[in-house]
Amino acid sequence: MGEETVSIEISRELYEKVKKYIEENGGFSSVREFVEFVINEVLSTEEEASTGYTKEEEEKVKERLRSLGYL
Repeated sequence: MGEETVSIEISRELYEKVKKYIEENGGFSSVREFVEFVINEVLSTEEEASTGYTKEEEEKVKERLRSLGYL
């Protein structure tokens, strides 16, 4: 079974813009999929900005610190 969902409301105008974008550009099967993608992107960008490093960069730093005996 999938994840539990909740409903949110957006303006009809915005919904129609997203729907038109999907029809013209593809890449998404629904407005919902597009909105979830955009929200996830914003949140992951915020997480990266708060640390200053991507997860990959952070792991490389940790590996380097381990090799130097700091961790």
